[in-house]
Amino acid sequence: MMFNRNRGLTEQAAETAVDTACRMLRLPTIRAKFPELAEAAAREQMSYRGFLAELLMAECDDRARRRSERRIKAAQFPRDKSLREFDFDANPSIDPAVIHTLASCEWVKKGQPLCLIGDSGTGKSHLLIALGTEAAMAGFRVKYILATKLVNELVEASDDKQLSKTIARYGRVDLLCIDELGYMELDRRGAELLFQVLTEREEKNSLAIASNESFGGWTKTFTDPRLCAAIVDRLTFGGAIIETGTDSYRLARTRAKAEQASVG
Repeated sequence: MMFNRNRGLTEQAAETAVDTACRMLRLPTIRAKFPELAEAAAREQMSYRGFLAELLMAECDDRARRRSERRIKAAQFPRDKSLREFDFDANPSIDPAVIHTLASCEWVKKGQPLCLIGDSGTGKSHLLIALGTEAAMAGFRVKYILATKLVNELVEASDDKQLSKTIARYGRVDLLCIDELGYMELDRRGAELLFQVLTEREEKNSLAIASNESFGGWTKTFTDPRLCAAIVDRLTFGGAIIETGTDSYRLARTRAKAEQASVG
């Protein structure tokens, strides 16, 4: 399609031309915001360069937002959790400065591990998802999965002779978030398959785990002592360990609500 570049275009014809051009060039944000921004530019007597910059920045910002949304969706988090929602006052065991430093995602860039250790209800899964979300927003490829689901998937892949392909797929993401590690005992085969995933990612791509067991109790999950030690080594070497404590603030909050209801 050729555009008629007649200088005598009416306002309506100009808007139609902009709309058509934006469709052809796939600029949906400029197409949607052009009338509003054009009016603002006229009111503020903006220069042509300034107006063009506003249009292009609006398109770039919206594309960045859509890319972030796609990466967050691809991570398959079970629910939305953010650092802004985390109640640091309710859990004094967690240093906000450390968490906000981790939110810069420098550790993901360097391929370092992160371990969140603590009892149920202390916020470790919240932090795991929130930090994973920060990484996705920063442009990293992230994948979240429960430990038992990952092991089951690896066992099935091994049975179907697809193990190397599956391990490579988990090795490619920039940050692999494994939740609820330590909740269930793994047989030797499952533990060895999980160890292969950890080895594939070692010192290349980041791994973050959440566990309700301290490392000393991991022999209940990984019953082979040597394999357990090797796994702990893979998860802790050069990384950060955040202990979320033993007092469930989720339980405390539930009790407080129940007490308020009974008083009311």
